[in-house]
Amino acid sequence: MNHKFFSLIKTGLAIAGLTVALTGCGYNDFQRLDEDINAKWSEVLNQYQRRADLVPNLVATVKGEANFEQETLTKVIDARARATSIQVTPELLQNPQAMKQFQAAQGELSSALSRLMAVSEAYPTLQTNRGFQDLRVQLEGTENRITVARNQYIGAVKQYNVLTRSFPSNLTAKLFSYEAKPNFTVENEAQISKPVKVDFGK
Repeated sequence: MNHKFFSLIKTGLAIAGLTVALTGCGYNDFQRLDEDINAKWSEVLNQYQRRADLVPNLVATVKGEANFEQETLTKVIDARARATSIQVTPELLQNPQAMKQFQAAQGELSSALSRLMAVSEAYPTLQTNRGFQDLRVQLEGTENRITVARNQYIGAVKQYNVLTRSFPSNLTAKLFSYEAKPNFTVENEAQISKPVKVDFGK
């Protein structure tokens, strides 16, 4: 009886000791930050999808304008096709090359849409088209939400990556194979906080 009792106590103490050790070495922080990254990544994808869903209606509205630049429309359509053709899997978050391709495709769509808005300024009837104006407002709002969601994701990944490289949590990272995650990158760090410009022709 006493032997079993002491055995249970030793087991309990061992589990408690392991829990304290893992907590002190950042194990729980890895779990929390990983969940946070996944949640913020989902929001980034939601906003990119929201933008992609706006494009068909935007293109259809612009197509109704006589003599609108076909090349500009084609670039938007092609850019959307490339952006939505990338298969977004959990593995993408661990693959720097895949993340770079994803970012490039989304950036290409941003540029194409920005060009479309700029060209539309030369067509007065588009400027008075209520449907077109509504779509522009939605696009601007979505671009702003993309910027916010992306910046929040960047911040979460930075916290996670710092944890993987800091002592003693880096030992936990090696033990449980927690590797640094690829992040969004820009040539000019300041540009990441600026949404794509959508000129409303005030």
